[in-house]
Amino acid sequence: MRRRDFIKRAAVCGASAGWLLGAVRAAAQTRVNAALVAETQAARALVGQMTLAEKIGQMTQAELNSLEPESDIESLFLGSVLSGGGADPVEGNGLRAWTDTVDRLIERSLKTRLGIPILYGADAVHGHSNVLGAVIFPHNIGLGCTRNEALVEQIGRVTAEEVRATGIRWTFAPCVAVPQDERWGRTYEGFSEDPELVRRLGRAAVRGLQRGDLADPLAVLACAKHFIGDGGTAFGSQTRRALLDQGDTRLSLAELERVHLPGYLGALEAGVGSIMVSYSSWNGRRVSGQRELLTGLLKDELGFEGFLISDYNAIAQVDADFKTAIMTAINAGIDMAMEPNRYRLFIRNLGELVEEGRVARERIDDAVTRILRVKLALGLMDAGRAQTADRSLHASFGSTAHRDVARQAVRESLVLLKNEPARLPIAKDIASIHVAGRGGDDIGMQCGGWTIEWQGERGPVT
Repeated sequence: MRRRDFIKRAAVCGASAGWLLGAVRAAAQTRVNAALVAETQAARALVGQMTLAEKIGQMTQAELNSLEPESDIESLFLGSVLSGGGADPVEGNGLRAWTDTVDRLIERSLKTRLGIPILYGADAVHGHSNVLGAVIFPHNIGLGCTRNEALVEQIGRVTAEEVRATGIRWTFAPCVAVPQDERWGRTYEGFSEDPELVRRLGRAAVRGLQRGDLADPLAVLACAKHFIGDGGTAFGSQTRRALLDQGDTRLSLAELERVHLPGYLGALEAGVGSIMVSYSSWNGRRVSGQRELLTGLLKDELGFEGFLISDYNAIAQVDADFKTAIMTAINAGIDMAMEPNRYRLFIRNLGELVEEGRVARERIDDAVTRILRVKLALGLMDAGRAQTADRSLHASFGSTAHRDVARQAVRESLVLLKNEPARLPIAKDIASIHVAGRGGDDIGMQCGGWTIEWQGERGPVT
């Protein structure tokens, strides 16, 4: 589909054609995207030196606690390692243990033939929220109440600095879902049900995390998620588990773009370097296998220059046969596979698919080029530049200055319900209000999910 057709179609469904066209143009002109384009030649030159095994390794992400042994980083040429919620270093969950672990794994990757460092990723979705002592910010649902773009950008900058203190260079944030039904279990991860507010705050979050230049010593790679429509899943769709986490978004293409695309336009405006694809389905088909959305809309129409990563074990949901699922997802446009514990099987199957001609070598080269030019833009390949953590940042980790930003965010996220005229069933002369329920005085529940553990915990978890 041609870009002007997309603009025309979006205008018909109620959006402003001029605004959308401006957003698309801004996405192509940002400093960060310009940096990615500038690295294309170097990335292609590096791809030209790589074996098929090295290329597929770059497309593979394993989880820290499933690396058996850690030397798989070198032997399989892995491109990335992640720590999902609760996937902490075995040495402990403190700042030093995290930094030592990440540095050790990066040093392993530098021993490979081409010395391409891994890109370590973590879910720092409201602060560096896996790590004890990090500053925890309100979730996006609270930040949406602030409507303060400058504050959201500042939160991104603080989060990036604390992430960099541990040696990590990539966070799976911001979530730019547009929740439409409060019964969806991840509503708290979205800024708002208003697509325009999500666009503005998502853009601000990316600006803060990437600091306008991926080469900045305090920048981290942002990852807008989960493309596309995860906030619009129909209640009761698929399985009971899907009600809480996943589901099926049943909308026309025009309505999908009107409601659920603006958050990604905002992220593109800010030059986001990576995007995570949704677990969810669109009209009964898994988004992870829909080429028309991943390649047609996002890469071709909107000019996205970064790389796409699948969600946690999401590729297996595309088809009952794992090898077929891999073929469909990679051909659809997935560039990096988040395969926390089946990374060896993914590597073997993808290699077979290429040899069988079911996944074109050109598709592999495109995926690896996208990954490498992000790594190049981050400065990961710079000669003479240390790739391990800057431990001087430990001094500001969890600092009073950082916590003051969180306190300001809490203050601005508070919502006052005014009992006028008779909005609430509360008498004006009432002396006190009793807050009931186990969450009323439980800091763990009030911090919510992605706080030390994926779904959070009760009690003083932080």
